[in-house]
Amino acid sequence: MELERIIQILIGRQSDERTEGFLRFLSEKLWNLYDAYLMDKVLAMNNSIKWNLSVPNAKENQEYAQSITMPEKVILESVEGLDAERHGLSVAIADDKKGFEVKGIPSLEYYRKDGNTPKSTFELTIKYRIEGLEMPDSSPSLSRKMDFVINQDPRKLWKDLPVGWDSMEEPRYRNDDAQTDYIKVACLADGTPQKDIVAASKRGRSHAQEAKPRDDHFKVAHMDNGWYIMAVADGAGSAKYSREGARLACEKAMDYCKQQLIDSKLFDGAICQYNQHKGDGENNARKEVGDYIYRIVGQAAFEAHKAINAEAALKKIQPKQYATTLLLAICKKFDFGWSIATFWVGDGAICLYDRGGRTSKILGIPDEGEYAGQTRFLTMPEIFADTASLYMRLRFTIVDDFTALFLMTDGVSDPKFETSVGLGNIDKWDALWDDLKRNGVELTDDNEAAKDQLLSWLDFWSPGNHDDRTIAILYEGETRQMGNQIVLEKEKKEGVAGQDGAACASAGHAEAEAAAEPKSVV
Repeated sequence: MELERIIQILIGRQSDERTEGFLRFLSEKLWNLYDAYLMDKVLAMNNSIKWNLSVPNAKENQEYAQSITMPEKVILESVEGLDAERHGLSVAIADDKKGFEVKGIPSLEYYRKDGNTPKSTFELTIKYRIEGLEMPDSSPSLSRKMDFVINQDPRKLWKDLPVGWDSMEEPRYRNDDAQTDYIKVACLADGTPQKDIVAASKRGRSHAQEAKPRDDHFKVAHMDNGWYIMAVADGAGSAKYSREGARLACEKAMDYCKQQLIDSKLFDGAICQYNQHKGDGENNARKEVGDYIYRIVGQAAFEAHKAINAEAALKKIQPKQYATTLLLAICKKFDFGWSIATFWVGDGAICLYDRGGRTSKILGIPDEGEYAGQTRFLTMPEIFADTASLYMRLRFTIVDDFTALFLMTDGVSDPKFETSVGLGNIDKWDALWDDLKRNGVELTDDNEAAKDQLLSWLDFWSPGNHDDRTIAILYEGETRQMGNQIVLEKEKKEGVAGQDGAACASAGHAEAEAAAEPKSVV
């Protein structure tokens, strides 16, 4: 049948207007039927697609790059739900439209505005079509929803709440959330640099979260006659007034050591005499130095103990509420090397670190209780029960030179060394030294900015370790400025001299170690 005949049968004798209306109606009806036909085909094919998309979670502030491949026959049109402004992430569709990539450094700061707590799960909308199938006009693309998770930076979950001093009952024992100090020691007349001290203490995240005060304290000093004094204390978290115990321990130990070392000629002479005879079994010289250390360092610790008990009695509070550790060190440079004496009760660490010789000498034994988190405190009567008990907490050594003398509370030693065995690992001390330098602590000569740099460093992240953190470092700067020329300082007297120095120090260590027994040089 000819086309004209077919048209004549459809139209009949209708007017042009009626014919046009009929054709429009017929066209729309047929196209709708065709779209429904196409959609049925698309849905049938879509239902057969196996969607096994798996997108790893992103971590806030950690670089993220992940490619996602679409199932077979799926052609991407767009991916919506992430953008750089709100999430720090961008989405790029592959050239062949068979997948997409999410890339960037995730951030949730946009959602923290006005103090809001951000959500972590976001909805992605994937729009696509199916390869080889014509899509109906009414639905030019299909869509599928999927979750995308950005795990929050755990550091952002911590609150930094101010201590409510005004609402606190007396005695308040106010202190600051942070403490810093830097002791700059002038170069000798010949330009030889001297060791400086830098120290910092910071309230831990766990205390800041609960609006509690900092319980750590420190005190450092350098005397005109060359003696350095360093004290670090960690108040027990379970003791209500431990922050005052820590302060008293450091202050009183420091004051007593200063009084005893103002005129140190006899003590200095005993050290020199001991050094001359330390290899030939001179017991008298050994005992004389031991007696001085007992009377200076040991008695300083006891004076701190008494001061805490006196304050407790004055306030009618149990001394255990002032419980604190105490790490105390005095040291001085002589012509033959460095003399170092220490007292240690509690956890934390005292270490004599030599970068060049790759040695780390722990100057004491950390107190560890039967259970995790237990330790001994300066306030415990048994610490000073007898002479032998006190002697065992004292150490004395002579070394040629060293890179740094560290005193730190367990807020630093636990995350950096984990166990007492770790404290003896030279690799971990090397890692700590590198960590300080890598993260902005410039341990250079006369760098007073180091105290703020060290305070900033104390904010390092370590999961599960959020206690107060305190560290004091006696060190010689790696570089110094002379005119317009930078001169490298001798960290270990360089070369063979450094090796000989290490050997000499080792011999001195061995003799001084033997002297650490009760009734002898400690």
